[in-house]
Amino acid sequence: MIVLIKKDCPKDEVNEIIAEIKSYGVETDISYGDGTLLIGVVGDTSVVDRYKIAANPYVENIIKVSEPYKKANRKFHPDDTIVEVNGRKIGGDSIAIIAGPCSIETREQTLETAKGVAKSGANFLRGGAFKPRTSPYAFQGLELDGLELLKIAREETGLPIVTEIMSPRLVEKFIDDVDVIQVGARNMQNFDLLKELSYTQKPILLKRGLAATIDEWLMSAEYLLAGGNNNVILCERGIRSFEGYTRNVLDISAIPVVKRLSHLPILVDPSHASGKAWMVPILAKTAIAAGADGLIIEVHNDPKHALCDGAQSLDLPQFDALMNNLQKYAELEGKKLC
Repeated sequence: MIVLIKKDCPKDEVNEIIAEIKSYGVETDISYGDGTLLIGVVGDTSVVDRYKIAANPYVENIIKVSEPYKKANRKFHPDDTIVEVNGRKIGGDSIAIIAGPCSIETREQTLETAKGVAKSGANFLRGGAFKPRTSPYAFQGLELDGLELLKIAREETGLPIVTEIMSPRLVEKFIDDVDVIQVGARNMQNFDLLKELSYTQKPILLKRGLAATIDEWLMSAEYLLAGGNNNVILCERGIRSFEGYTRNVLDISAIPVVKRLSHLPILVDPSHASGKAWMVPILAKTAIAAGADGLIIEVHNDPKHALCDGAQSLDLPQFDALMNNLQKYAELEGKKLC
């Protein structure tokens, strides 16, 4: 439920309306849209006496929100959310570029790749310290040793680091050491993990599940928002289908749909979507044209010898060429690379 307050409503009166709403045991979320104050009501709104609230002369309208996600809903928050990370913005008129290897392998590989993507204009460094793999026998990442290498790369380049968390028990460690915590596709509905992350203010990059609907994806974002973490970033990384040529199928339509339904910024991962390095530049340009707020791209200093996902990773010269090209596409959309 949303309560629209008239523009000329005094602050004291606004506080009284909020207090009246909260007396029913629900929560409120305050935002502004086109000069109008919006009070989002979250919880069991069936107990709220709408007629009593509407009787207040400063209440312009009461709108019922049918979607199950409330705080992620654009109706609750008309303006786009912009997430700031160490002075860098994700959302708004900027295109954020997150680049780096699928997994952290060695100090040399990490630093060479990090310095390369930084030189080409990336503004965030990605890298997997903990790697969820389908096979228990596949390379699972260097874990905490890999995280230490990412921290060294951050010191060397100044790039904020983005890496995936696997377990609620690591939340405190990630809060201390990581700039943007990634929740991978396989953990999109790990609600225990989402709840723990919701109590932090650390930016969370939430990837869409392998077969998740957009509503399910937004409901997972709602778990993060419901606990008080407003720094949520969505990431479309391709969904599973019957088509076997590509690793996944990039759902380009999800970008404008999410933009219509939610205020949260949305990134696109063309590497995991395709599984093929030659397709990454094409899908990256398409994502920007569709309205994405940024890209997360796998880059490796030596893809042929990568321990994980080398086939979908760009090498450093390929990434540099793509960055030079992307600037033009960003400008066509009235945006700029961060």
